[in-house]
Amino acid sequence: MNSKSIYKQFYQKLIFATSAFIIVLSFIFYGFTKATIYEDISNELLQDAQLVYKLAQNQDTTYKVLTNSNTVIDLVTISNLNIMQYRKYSLNKDHYMELLYPFNSQQHIFIKLTKNINSSHKLLNRIFSNMFLLGIGGLIMVVLYAFTVSKTLLIPIINITNKLSNMDENSLAKIDTTKLPVEFAPLATSINILTKRIESYLKYQKELFIGTAHELKTPLAVMKLKSEITLRKKREPEKYEESLRITINEVDKMNKMVGSILDMGRQESAQFEKPIFIDIIKFLKMKADDYKLLATKKHINLNFTTNIEIFNTFIQPTLLTQIIQNFVQNAIKFTPENNNIQINAISTSNSIKIEVLDEGIGCDDNIDLFAPFQRKGKESGAGLGLFLAKSAADTLGATISLNNRQDGIKGTIATLNLDTHPTCKI
Repeated sequence: MNSKSIYKQFYQKLIFATSAFIIVLSFIFYGFTKATIYEDISNELLQDAQLVYKLAQNQDTTYKVLTNSNTVIDLVTISNLNIMQYRKYSLNKDHYMELLYPFNSQQHIFIKLTKNINSSHKLLNRIFSNMFLLGIGGLIMVVLYAFTVSKTLLIPIINITNKLSNMDENSLAKIDTTKLPVEFAPLATSINILTKRIESYLKYQKELFIGTAHELKTPLAVMKLKSEITLRKKREPEKYEESLRITINEVDKMNKMVGSILDMGRQESAQFEKPIFIDIIKFLKMKADDYKLLATKKHINLNFTTNIEIFNTFIQPTLLTQIIQNFVQNAIKFTPENNNIQINAISTSNSIKIEVLDEGIGCDDNIDLFAPFQRKGKESGAGLGLFLAKSAADTLGATISLNNRQDGIKGTIATLNLDTHPTCKI
């Protein structure tokens, strides 16, 4: 399939439309001028005929009344005609207009006025010639105008295209929306958002690959070294058991790492999940009930509050679950026994904010906890949970943040801001 240039399509359509408009307008103007001229001639003939009729009635004239260079007046008899009639004709390269005006209806006698209209015909030809020349000149101007306007209007698209075509993973430049027409601002903004997501994704992917290699290499090196030391000489069975326990422990760590990497693969599949219509408040209540069972095992009290009863919208529930689940699991992990976790759902005009507040050790503002393999505290884990949550939030067009609580209680507040237009909100 041959691709067509939008520039070529635009100026071709502009030339065609403008040319058609000029042609139609010219024909309308010419037709109106022609009709006006002939109407004036017809009115003059009618006035002459009426004048002749009055004179003939007064003088009882039944023969040729008047002859001049422009109009010839005769009395003629036409048996098959009863009404006034106009006619235009040409004779020996001369042009005439004829009027048959009833003089004696019973005897079918008519006053025939024949007017030479060569001057009017020449005038119309001159008008047509001038309009034709003006049309040719106008068409040339339209072509130049179409090329200029097309080029001017397509400059923003060309700039955006050049900007995108020169981008690669090492140069993801931002498009300056202040230099674009307002019609292109939403497109440029969307491209900038997408570019930022790609930049963040590439950055984290590089860290992920390096971190995965490092995290898997370390336990492998420990197992290899411990096994080599154990096999250097014969030892008591207890020493072999100790070596096997260390090996199993390192294998468990690698299993967790592989499981986290598999979670990433499942999340990428979930990004293509079709959004469905759900009530987010009902969804969060159900999830909070499930999380209460996990919190109870650690003697932690988990509560859910909201300032709204219903918030219906279309969303990908798997990605939303991954974010909330990571927030709650981290809260349970870092909150000591006999403390509290609070889940809040706060609705505004076009968004909903979901907060998970714990009473743990807080967070370090100097560490990018959303980067892969970032860990906090002594709790075990692959360090990929928040990275996956950030990726899920980006797919949903949402933002997440992790901050220390500011209400006088030590702990962390994990926030999900989901900008959406609810179908039903109560």
